[in-house]
Amino acid sequence: MKNKIWITVVFAGSLLIMNSCKKTDSTPVNLDDETLVSRDYAFSENLTEDDNQLFTETINREDISGMRPEGPSPNNLRCANISVTPVAGFPKTVIIDFGTGCTSPTGVTRSGKIQIVISDSLRLNGTTSVMTFENYYVNRFKREGTITWTNQNTDTARGWERKVENGKITDSTGHFWTYNSIKNVVQVAGNSTRANIFDDAFSITGTASVNNDRNITRTATIISPLHKAVACDNVDEGQIKIQGPLHYSILDFGNGSCDRLGTLSIDGGTPFSVFLR
Repeated sequence: MKNKIWITVVFAGSLLIMNSCKKTDSTPVNLDDETLVSRDYAFSENLTEDDNQLFTETINREDISGMRPEGPSPNNLRCANISVTPVAGFPKTVIIDFGTGCTSPTGVTRSGKIQIVISDSLRLNGTTSVMTFENYYVNRFKREGTITWTNQNTDTARGWERKVENGKITDSTGHFWTYNSIKNVVQVAGNSTRANIFDDAFSITGTASVNNDRNITRTATIISPLHKAVACDNVDEGQIKIQGPLHYSILDFGNGSCDRLGTLSIDGGTPFSVFLR
């Protein structure tokens, strides 16, 4: 799934009828609510992976990881101003300033500022990197909250625990949702070429919660690990179960092809299409 990071849900009327007949109890499914909160969570997942990619690209570009880039980069930072203080020693504060708008080669426009505070060398287990946002937008979505990466490297792969606290996303219509999550992220490709981030890919597991401005609250559990390649703007594989008090949905990001296509099914009903554009 690639290119822009927003979701449109498309389905035929016949699917609405079929899914509305599916239920786990005597309460009919409200397809609008179930689809909306699932869509909200999918946005949260993709935008958090976008944060992860910017973090990785920044530490390589600024040589904070101690290894100069040797290969191609997604070049998401091509028109961003980056400052790192102090130049030597830790902790370091990194400011990524996208100004009034900086568009990536794949058409993602970011504006505003990201701050990352890095406690120690990124080669050390236990090092934390804390990201916050200042008037920051990705396309039409405003980002808020705190993301903390805690290094959990092994001899063979890089890894992190990634915690999102008080996350909030607001779209251009004013619709918003909040989310919190704890994920384990393990690098599954590109470990032998660590200075070249373009061939990197990550496996993500863990849980989350989401609540939107309709006061719909759901918990989310990754039931099949998500796959996120640096070369693709969005998650391209894996499944998430989004559980409510009466109903559940399964969000399937696809089969590994970077093709923008996923599916959503409610209470085991017939899946309908979810396009990431």
